[in-house]
Amino acid sequence: MPFAPNTKKRLVTVALVAPASIWLFVFLVLPFIAIIVFAFGERAPEGGYQAAFTFAQFANLGSRAAAFKNTLILAPIGAFACLLVAYPVAYYLAVKASAKYRLLLVSLVVVPFWTSLLVRTYAWMYILGARGIPHLLEMVGIENVRLLNTPGAVLLGIVYGYLPLMIMPIYVSLEKLDRRLLEASADLGARPLSTFFGITLPLSLPGVMTGIALVTILLLGEYLIPQLLGGGKVFFIGNALVDLFLQSRNWPFGSAIAVTLVVVVVIVLLIAMRIAWRVAGTRQVDLV
Repeated sequence: MPFAPNTKKRLVTVALVAPASIWLFVFLVLPFIAIIVFAFGERAPEGGYQAAFTFAQFANLGSRAAAFKNTLILAPIGAFACLLVAYPVAYYLAVKASAKYRLLLVSLVVVPFWTSLLVRTYAWMYILGARGIPHLLEMVGIENVRLLNTPGAVLLGIVYGYLPLMIMPIYVSLEKLDRRLLEASADLGARPLSTFFGITLPLSLPGVMTGIALVTILLLGEYLIPQLLGGGKVFFIGNALVDLFLQSRNWPFGSAIAVTLVVVVVIVLLIAMRIAWRVAGTRQVDLV
């Protein structure tokens, strides 16, 4: 018996969507459900998880206040610092750069992603370490300068590591910019600064908010950069999770922190969307 056209269309849709849906359910939804279950359990005497139903793990979140504080302060600051560096670069690539060399320049922005973040972070450890910049400063008479194992070193690593993720969304928004609007603004006597704040910035806001949301969300779970450039003195939530799951084996408490982190990520995403809607005056903004 042949299927009706609408039924056949629905079956084709299900067949196309089912593999990705099953993959997401097995590798995303099920692990998160397990984390939620662990969060309400107790630590077994030998470590790991012991079945229970208690809110004690969430009540104990204050013991990791330093990790939450560092993450919630340095992650937004790092994202904003990335924005300050990324916007001029993206503007030059999209508006000022010659079309002949634009693809090459964009490729150079992506090239660092071809190298492991671990290798690049180790390079910064050498640059900021005793044999790097501090040694050069000692040669000119500036002594006792410590750059490594500081919040500044972590922020520098964040900007360097996540800068391409901020540049690309902004570049895509600026590349779609109608140049005739800029020309019309200039013909009407507007100064470049007025044109930028009146036309360029509002139209590129979706890309800006996408970059901020993307970088901030990834930084909330960052582990490697604080571990290497912070030297164990600048803890992020990611560092606390590694300690709880792999060293102290307190899976319920680690799960409670992970669930809290997911809630924070959702809140950040909603705030970013709301800001973008208000400033851009539209709800057609894609952040992920």
